[in-house]
Amino acid sequence: MSTFLSEDMMLNNKSAQILFHEYADKMPIFDFHTHLEAKEIAENKKFQNITDLWLAGDHYKWRAMRWLGLDEQLITGNASDKEKFMAWAQTVPYTMGNPLYHWTHLELSRYFGIQETLSSENANEVWEHCNKQLEDDSFSVNGILRRFQVKAVCTTDDPIDSLAYHHKIHEDSSIMTKVLPTFRPDLALNIHFPGFKEYVRQLESTTGKKIVNYESFITALEERVNYFHRFGCRISDHGFGEFPYTEATDKDVGDLFKKGLEGLFLSNEELNKFQTKTMIHLAKIYNDLGWSMQLHIGAIRNNNTKMYGFIGANTGYDSILDFDLARNLNAFLNDLDKDNDLPKTIVYNLNPIHNDVVASTIGNFQSKGTRGKIQFGSGWWFNDQKEGMLNQMKSLANIGLISTFIGMLTDSRSFLSFPRHEYFRRILCDLFGTWIENGELPRDYTFIGSVIEDICYRNAVSYFNIQMD
Repeated sequence: MSTFLSEDMMLNNKSAQILFHEYADKMPIFDFHTHLEAKEIAENKKFQNITDLWLAGDHYKWRAMRWLGLDEQLITGNASDKEKFMAWAQTVPYTMGNPLYHWTHLELSRYFGIQETLSSENANEVWEHCNKQLEDDSFSVNGILRRFQVKAVCTTDDPIDSLAYHHKIHEDSSIMTKVLPTFRPDLALNIHFPGFKEYVRQLESTTGKKIVNYESFITALEERVNYFHRFGCRISDHGFGEFPYTEATDKDVGDLFKKGLEGLFLSNEELNKFQTKTMIHLAKIYNDLGWSMQLHIGAIRNNNTKMYGFIGANTGYDSILDFDLARNLNAFLNDLDKDNDLPKTIVYNLNPIHNDVVASTIGNFQSKGTRGKIQFGSGWWFNDQKEGMLNQMKSLANIGLISTFIGMLTDSRSFLSFPRHEYFRRILCDLFGTWIENGELPRDYTFIGSVIEDICYRNAVSYFNIQMD
């Protein structure tokens, strides 16, 4: 079967082609939000086969395979790696219109030089070709990072993580990519989860200090923030379904903390009070250190309880949540901003109906000295596709300043995902190119090309204030 990946794919006019080929395509990658494993980078992992590299942990692909009615054994079960690859190859032709179709063929092309579309017909040949190439050292983790000019990668790490692999990476001069941790304290915020007490005990063990009340709990988290800071961390991340904001006193949350340790029931209002107050404490700590704070908002998780019982979380049973966002998000940012405690903040929304809400909200809290201090994060998860990215960028451009946008991230667990930056850059350039061709922008390729380069790379470098070699 022939390829459809022309050099001008998704670039629908001459201006778009100029912006991509002369400006966007040459820019390095700053992947500031991923779920890549520091261990695999530290150990420069080489992959056993294409399934090990491509399908393990990829719930995007798993959902598509289930949609086609394939047996779970071929997805997350005990089937062989080759059988799982064959099942994915069977699925790919039916993913037309889904970003998986483009991602799959970009990855096969950019990594392995395969120009054909993948199907059951050529799956065995592709399997053999990819596995043969994976034997070469250039397909080790760090070989891949060098090939795609990945200048920086931020992993996602729990506060109790020792960051031992980050230390190993820091000491290894052969690793050219800057690899930095991200502070993700979701388990410390989820006081209503059954494992909260055990998590507090783990935090206690990690810090070596007794946690006897809410005040010592916050002190322990602050100590871990400072620990992460010493390892180069400059970003936190927080995941929410509905974004909380309910005012509370320290005494209120102190009492709620005790209830959480005792495993007692908490109402939604009580949970919101605890999470709001704790987020305010953490945000002030981040601001003092010059960190950026990421807010991922709007996922409803683990909806299929039967499958959750079989294979656990993060396996493809999450979806978009509908709720009211504007009042709580504005109130939270305002609470911090009124006392100059608001850190640089990136807001990602999973429900596209919130695009204009987020774009207009962040405009309320921009401030002197930082370009785009409060950011509208790139299309996330179910919005991580052509229409989702375009809608996010159009809302940002219509209501704010897209020129200050910090651009794309992979949010991926796979080292095969870096061509998603190319996918984003093609969409970005086509958007600007269309504006030029429609007479909505001047044909000033030098200036507009510089803005494109900023969005692709330089804005992120400046925003996160991380020294690049």
